[in-house]
Amino acid sequence: MSLEQLKAFLAKVKGDSNLQEKLKAAKSPEDVVGIAKEHGHEFTADKISQLSKEELEGVAGGGISHLDHTC
Repeated sequence: MSLEQLKAFLAKVKGDSNLQEKLKAAKSPEDVVGIAKEHGHEFTADKISQLSKEELEGVAGGGISHLDHTC
């Protein structure tokens, strides 16, 4: 359940428009964790807040930037 797992998942998302759409529909960090788990990546919701705003905006056209609790 590491930051590396989250970054690996986000790298996968960049090339997968279906995953991007799922993440855009996510309402909470926990939703993102569930989606990631479905795709073989395990991390906790608190890891999302450890990413920079730029890293989050780079995924799904910024569709999950609302999940960054540091904003």
